[in-house]
Formats: sequence, C-alpha cells, structure tokens
Amino acid sequence: MAKKSRSRSSSTGRVKKKHSPKGGAGRGLSFFRRFPSWLLWLGGVLIIAAYVGFFYHFFVSPFSFRWRAIYGEPKYPDGYEVRGIDISHYQERVNWEKLRNASIGNAPVSFVFIKATEGEKLFDNNFNRNFANAKRNDLFRGAYHFFVPGISARKQAEFYLSIAQLEPGDLPPVLDIEKKGDLTPEQLRRDVKTWLDIVEKEYGVKPILYTGYKFKMQYLNTPEFDAYPYWIAHYYVEKLAYKGKWAFWQHTDCGKVAGINGFVDCNIFNGSLQELQALTLPEVK
Repeated sequence: MAKKSRSRSSSTGRVKKKHSPKGGAGRGLSFFRRFPSWLLWLGGVLIIAAYVGFFYHFFVSPFSFRWRAIYGEPKYPDGYEVRGIDISHYQERVNWEKLRNASIGNAPVSFVFIKATEGEKLFDNNFNRNFANAKRNDLFRGAYHFFVPGISARKQAEFYLSIAQLEPGDLPPVLDIEKKGDLTPEQLRRDVKTWLDIVEKEYGVKPILYTGYKFKMQYLNTPEFDAYPYWIAHYYVEKLAYKGKWAFWQHTDCGKVAGINGFVDCNIFNGSLQELQALTLPEVK
C-alpha cells in the first residue's frame, strides 16, 4: 500500500528575511555620497591625467625622437658645421650626383664612412663601388670593419687590411664594435686592442673606435682606449651626454639625405673642415 505524503504544513513556516550587508560595497558607496558630484568628477579627471602623464614619461617620451624622425621631418643637432653619413649594402645603389650636392640640416655632406668587412670572411658587396665613387665625388671617405667577438682578432684585422686599401687623404681606419658575444670584458678589450694595434702598425695612425655610449662605458672605458678617436653612437637626444673626448657623433639612424634610398645614419664631426682634413692619412714620404 502506498505511503501517504507528508503534510505540507511544514512548508508554511517562516521565511528568513534577506538583509543588505552592512559593510563592503554599501559602506563604500555611502562614503562617496558624502562628497558633491563635481568633486568626484574632478578627482577622476586628476587620476586619469596622472596616469596619462606617467604613461607618456615612461613609455612615449623615450621613443618620441625616433617616431618624429621616422614619420616627420628629421631634426639635426645645431651648432656643428661638418656633417656626413655612413653606408653599406643596406643603402643599395647610391645616387652620387645627388649625394655630392646634398645637405644635412644646414650643412653639406662632407664625409662618408663605408662598410668594408665583417668578421674574417664577410665582404660588403657594394664597398668597392661606394669607395671609388666617394673619392670621385670629392667626399672625405673612410672604411669600417664590423668586429665579430669570438673570431681571431688578428685574422679580422688582416682581412680588413686586404680589402680596405686606404690611401693618403682618406679618413683613418675604423673598428665598429657593438657586441660582446661570449667574451668576458677582459677578453673583449684584449681582442679589440689586438685589432687596433695591427691596423695602426699598417697605416701609422690611430684607428677610429666606433661604439655606442653605453657599450663604451660598460666595456671599453679603460685608459688604453683613451688615445683613439671616438665615434659615438647615441640616438634621439638633443645634446650629447658623453663628457669625454669624441671625434664623431652618429646621432640618428633615420636620416633623410638626397641620393640615398630610405633612411641613413647621419653623423657630426666635432671640429672644422680643416680639422677633418688634418685627421686624414698623410702622404707617404
């Protein structure tokens, strides 16, 4: 026989009444209701303004020079009269007729550094053509070697000497050092000095040492390198922060110069045209 269902009278008992919480969100809302709405709006605006200022200072401002260089008219540092560029195969074919009459800011292009070699085997395919055209168009010319850490410094120096073939009137040989690789700072300094010594012995002048400001301060800021003309790479700053002696300043990699397709590195010589001439290789006696 089926069981009778239980009485439903128990379901008619009291239902507990829900209460809104005394703390938490309710307390927070009651706190803000104490202030007039205009004051709350003002506080919100100030918070947004502070956030925007923080974001601009740390994430926008450090790169604004580069953005302006790429998307706007380039701005070149004032107060210098001798300017030039450096090129490699990345610039492809150069229109030398336009370049010889080109200007950077308010000064004509006076010199050009040209990539010759890298490591112990890599030869820049455009070097011979660019090097010959620079002289043909009456520009001071120089040849640089891109140093590869971990490869024999002697072999790199000998390879550079076999390709560059500098002549009297050319700018001194250039060592471009940008990477440490797996070398210790001591090993890097030893190898860089080896390259510089071999090349100096060949040409009888101190080579130009190209590197970035931070790289020099971290790895090459020791007394044995003080005697070399320093070519410093420091981009997108209105004034050069480096306080030591320097000969050249590569101030942008987004320069726009007639005769060059796309962007090109732009440089300043820290002196007069006569001083640049005095820096070149002397006539062999």
